[in-house]
Amino acid sequence: MIESLSIRNLGVIAQAELNFEAGFNALTGETGAGKTMVLTALNLLLGGRADSSLIRTGEDSLVVTGTWRVAQPELRSELLELGASLDEDSLIVTRTVAADGRSRAILGGTAVPVSTLSDFAERLVAVHGQADQQRLRSLAAQREALDEYGSHSAELEAYRVAFESYKELKARFERLNSATGQNQARVDELKATLDVFEKLNPQPGEIEELGLLIEKLSNVEHLRIAASSAHEALSPDDGIGAVQSLGIARKALESTNDPELISLAQKLTELTSSARDLSVELSSYLLDLDLDPRQLDQYLERRAELISFERRFGDLESFLENLPRMQAELLDLDSSDDQLEKLAIQLEASLSQLSAAAKSLSAARLSAATRLSDAVTAELAELAMSSSRLQVQVTSIGEFEASGADRVEFMLSAFDGANLRPIAKAASGGELSRIMLALELVLSKGKELPTMIFDEVDAGVGGQTAVELGRRLAQLATGTQVLVITHLAQVAAFAGNQIRVLKNTQGSITHSSVLPLSGEERVRELARMLSGAPDSDIAIAHARELLAAN
Repeated sequence: MIESLSIRNLGVIAQAELNFEAGFNALTGETGAGKTMVLTALNLLLGGRADSSLIRTGEDSLVVTGTWRVAQPELRSELLELGASLDEDSLIVTRTVAADGRSRAILGGTAVPVSTLSDFAERLVAVHGQADQQRLRSLAAQREALDEYGSHSAELEAYRVAFESYKELKARFERLNSATGQNQARVDELKATLDVFEKLNPQPGEIEELGLLIEKLSNVEHLRIAASSAHEALSPDDGIGAVQSLGIARKALESTNDPELISLAQKLTELTSSARDLSVELSSYLLDLDLDPRQLDQYLERRAELISFERRFGDLESFLENLPRMQAELLDLDSSDDQLEKLAIQLEASLSQLSAAAKSLSAARLSAATRLSDAVTAELAELAMSSSRLQVQVTSIGEFEASGADRVEFMLSAFDGANLRPIAKAASGGELSRIMLALELVLSKGKELPTMIFDEVDAGVGGQTAVELGRRLAQLATGTQVLVITHLAQVAAFAGNQIRVLKNTQGSITHSSVLPLSGEERVRELARMLSGAPDSDIAIAHARELLAAN
């Protein structure tokens, strides 16, 4: 849940501190007072797009800070892995936006990309506004709501796996089956190229290795003389060389009892060992130089073949990297009857699996549709839509799509005897608000939810319907934190915590302040919302009656 929100220099808000409670929080105030700025602030904390035009006139930047209580162990672990620190489960998130448009995000004391905030957004807050009501008109959103309610993720995943497998096999079969003369030309080209490659059998780095061998063979006499001279100087066949001289010097020093000379003798021992090793290595090198001169021609010819290959087909390393792709392409294009027959059998089996998965998913959706229809209709009755009936229809579309083989559509009968019509056509704005809330109430049962924010959920609602709306929002708030931005006293009266956004104008300067309400202050605010007159005795009496009823 969100515990507090600090706003500085955002729109009409110069400085504001909001404290939220678990359960139902209502944000009220006159139109234009700045309530939407609270949503804007939350949106920034959740990774929303930064806009320098949001900065209060005359200021250089805006700063928004939110404190969340994070109870989910899994989410806590992810945050700690990012380097965020939590103080007794409290996570502090800060977002700043400068006048030049630059934005900075800090998550638990650690600077992070703004996209990181977005990654956690859905698990911290779910915002429901007019845009969500419009989204509910789409068939895709309706299908997703049904799938969420039905909890048939296993059937959905099985279908998706079968669909992807079938789509891949079908595309491959069609490619093979539609081989043209152009495809055949490509087949011939690939076969010729791969034939040259297989005969030559080039190895990675071979041209460079051949270059070194050719260089060595081309200068073999010079190399032999140099190595022989060095070997002779170190350890000649007759006479005294460097190795022997070092040994004589070492023995001479070891014959004394002087500690300093004994130390020098140890160094001579190391030099003698190194010189002897060098002598052995030079002997081995001279043996390796005993090469057949005819090898030079072989190396030169092999290198010429490799260079010719590169001129025809490009860099050898790149060719080797692309080799698996060319082999796969040849396999696809070389559409022999045997390959097509095997692929056709696989495709038929895949289609059978897809059909079975689709039927299983459809059955799960039909079962869930009946339960969801009944549950939402029951909730609508509690929201002063007792004569309305929601029916979730699941019909076959006659083909397979990524989401299944079903068309899911929410149908509404607005009153007794009315024909079922798509909610996009049958429901008004206020009815859509209540349908969305009814869905949230049904979908939320038995689930751990993030903070839920409702903006304009009371659009087109009034009277007793508003009372029922407030009651159901309060019911939703028993299982999760709910924040509602509302113009209706009947809704706000159900809140356990009410906050007022107040607009003040001094000359040409307008600013908004945020006040927590309790006691008489809350009564007067509810009276204002009821009648526009906070001092009206009748409105105040009505406000007291609303609070007493809750």
